[in-house]
Amino acid sequence: MDTGILARVLDDVLEYGGDYRIQSLDLGRQHADESRALVEVSADTAELLERILMRVQVHGANAVDPGTATTEPAPRDGVFPPAFYSTTNLETLVRLDATWMRVRRPEMDCGLVVSTEDGRTVVDTVPVSDVRAGDAVVCGAAGVRVELPQQAARGTEEDFGFMSSTASSEKPQAVLVRQIAATMREVKAAGQKVLWVGGPAVVHTGAAPAMVRLVEAGFVDVLFAGNALATHDIESSLYGTSLGVDLAKGSGVPHGHEHHIRAINTIRAEGSIAAAVASGVLTGGVMHAMVTAGKPFVLVGSVRDDGPLPDVVTDVIDGQRAMRAQLPGVGFTIMVATMLHSIATGNLLPASIPLVCVDINPATVTKLADRGSAQAMGIVTDIGLFLEQLARELC
Repeated sequence: MDTGILARVLDDVLEYGGDYRIQSLDLGRQHADESRALVEVSADTAELLERILMRVQVHGANAVDPGTATTEPAPRDGVFPPAFYSTTNLETLVRLDATWMRVRRPEMDCGLVVSTEDGRTVVDTVPVSDVRAGDAVVCGAAGVRVELPQQAARGTEEDFGFMSSTASSEKPQAVLVRQIAATMREVKAAGQKVLWVGGPAVVHTGAAPAMVRLVEAGFVDVLFAGNALATHDIESSLYGTSLGVDLAKGSGVPHGHEHHIRAINTIRAEGSIAAAVASGVLTGGVMHAMVTAGKPFVLVGSVRDDGPLPDVVTDVIDGQRAMRAQLPGVGFTIMVATMLHSIATGNLLPASIPLVCVDINPATVTKLADRGSAQAMGIVTDIGLFLEQLARELC
């Protein structure tokens, strides 16, 4: 009740053209108590009812008698059967032959494929681009249930309070930074990885040295970014500018508008960022620190990119695959100053992985949550100040 899940479920039933009747409602008395609702859902057709049941599972609502999952073969490469089950980013289980099987690698907007691996049956989330003709794809909502993360299921401790939104510029930032630092230490102590998603404002705001310290201290295990972050980071290392602006003086320099494309050309001549580090051409910056520390990075481009750098993946489907390959073992994600790559990464992450989104624009955090990453916590602040504070806490 605290989280408003029941209201959202009932709204979705009506919005999708169905009807409901609440058969029972057991409200918890204490904050830690669970509430339980039994809701009868009806629709004019079986197909519509199936759609409604799949929709309400986004909120963690499951059928009382889920039945057993059924599969149909994919008709051809890159195409699911028409009745395929569309996944959420929640932990998902599939019932096959009276046995509940946990789905590997939960991800939203995918299908569920049943296969055999080393003599045992497994269920994986598979994006539509990767399904192959004949794959056994789970169809309908029967035999599928989801689990909400514990924090989302419990809700909050208070019914009303100031500054209780997920994105606010008025929360005590020093406290939030300390909490994030503590979480990152816990994740590292547990042997898990910290994933960073970064935009070019990391360089524009002069925060690259703080980011370098975080890399060197071991708190950046994987970096997702686009062509821009790497380009301007390399530009700052080679020319001391970002977008032609002197990072020490904050003013433009003669011919500064050429620096980013000259930086790209220099790296293209070397063959890769790693080769430029090895040859001594690139001697500083975030990308230099990642290469020196042996940490992986995935750069995925867009249609507006200059160059791009030779390390940039220009096919977005290949880029998604490269990003997915780095997700196993990730226990915490922090996204700074990039709307495009933040939403893209959020779409790939299961809801069980906590993520923090830091941006000067509150709309970035809002859009991230609106596109399914409800676990996102937002901090609205200047990226340079945030990274400096975090580096002081951790390094």
